[in-house]
Amino acid sequence: MSTDPEEAAGSDGADGWSARPLPEQVRSRVVEYGSDVLGGMRASEVPPVLRRIARFEPRRRARLAGPQIAAQLETDPGFRSRVASRVEQVWPELVEGLRSGVVPPAADPVAVAACAYLVRPEGWAGIVEDIHGELERQVGAQEADAAAEDAEAARTQLEQVKRENRAENERLRSQLKEQRSEIADLRRRVHHERGRAKEAAEQADRALEETAGREHESATRISALEAENRRLRARVASAETQVGNARRAARTGRNADEARLRVLLDVLVEASHGLRRELALPASLDSPADMVVEGQDRRASLAGLPDDDPGLLGHLLTVPRVHLLLDGYNVTKTGYGTLPLVDQRTRLLSSLEGLASRTKAEITCVFDGADVDTPPATAGPRRVRLLFSEAGETADELIVRLVSAEPPGRPIVVVTSDREIVSAVRRAGARAVPSAVFLRGLDATS
Repeated sequence: MSTDPEEAAGSDGADGWSARPLPEQVRSRVVEYGSDVLGGMRASEVPPVLRRIARFEPRRRARLAGPQIAAQLETDPGFRSRVASRVEQVWPELVEGLRSGVVPPAADPVAVAACAYLVRPEGWAGIVEDIHGELERQVGAQEADAAAEDAEAARTQLEQVKRENRAENERLRSQLKEQRSEIADLRRRVHHERGRAKEAAEQADRALEETAGREHESATRISALEAENRRLRARVASAETQVGNARRAARTGRNADEARLRVLLDVLVEASHGLRRELALPASLDSPADMVVEGQDRRASLAGLPDDDPGLLGHLLTVPRVHLLLDGYNVTKTGYGTLPLVDQRTRLLSSLEGLASRTKAEITCVFDGADVDTPPATAGPRRVRLLFSEAGETADELIVRLVSAEPPGRPIVVVTSDREIVSAVRRAGARAVPSAVFLRGLDATS
């Protein structure tokens, strides 16, 4: 590849790059490539605008000086050619295909666009624009899928509401029918009571007529009855006073009995507690079955095959409820350590996505968070749990903490060649598999 700035500038002008900005994913990838190359350049070779930035730490360089690196790549053909040379060393087949006008169909579109922008072969602007449109279509398809899911949920909710409304209407109709029947029954009762009231009124009139001639006799009898009534009221008042006195006496006696019973219970409780303390009795006793179970190992066994067996990975993934934990950079640097870190992560996660689809196993991949600015949110695979260690914690410590968090009896496989991690996870009851053995098994199962 030529690194002459004049040749690079000439190829830029021939392609006619539009003023449309790069997609954010492609721009981030280009800035990462530029940041990696900038850290390996001599001070005299670094562009004057980026000399202060070159002294930054790698993870701060891309995060704090991303716009400056992107602007220098756009305006400085010499610096861009250096970055393009590094990309050609890492992706020789991809660069050769771009120069021959063939875009590999299985390549990562973000990596293809970044390589096309930096190497700038014939028709590179069209390649970047096509990938830009493809990324926008992917985002639009995801938004359309989300909208379809929301619409389906709304339809489901609407059907549920309709069913509830129909049930409520049926209940109200039944209740209305019952109320109408009750109203008809009440009307019959009112009609019957009106007839009875009419008869009673007639009887009352007859009774008044009969009592009219007995008023004098009744007056005499009323006087006698009033006297008797006053005497009875006096007796009732005396009886009520006696009843009140009897109730107060009974309540007083009951309170005294309850107090004596409470004192007796307190004495018995304190005596039982004192006897337990004196005899030093335990709070609870283990059953014989518990004593037998205590001596048994409750962790599911993952033994059976040696570490160098070709079928080890397939055997371990057949264990029910197995949890596969990977030391991410230990695996990628064993298999393809010459790639940039971002491409290492992308390649490993793509392989793990296929493995998770085939085996349905729970897979967790752990990377050191010190090498990334902000971990990807939704761009990663959905079937693989991706974790980055927080500030002040290494990926090794996070892996040991994840193993310790699993319940006893859960089969756990940790893929790493780090001896310290192997010793720690084996003490916790997990099975350790070397990274090279895992990569061979991964190629065999794909």
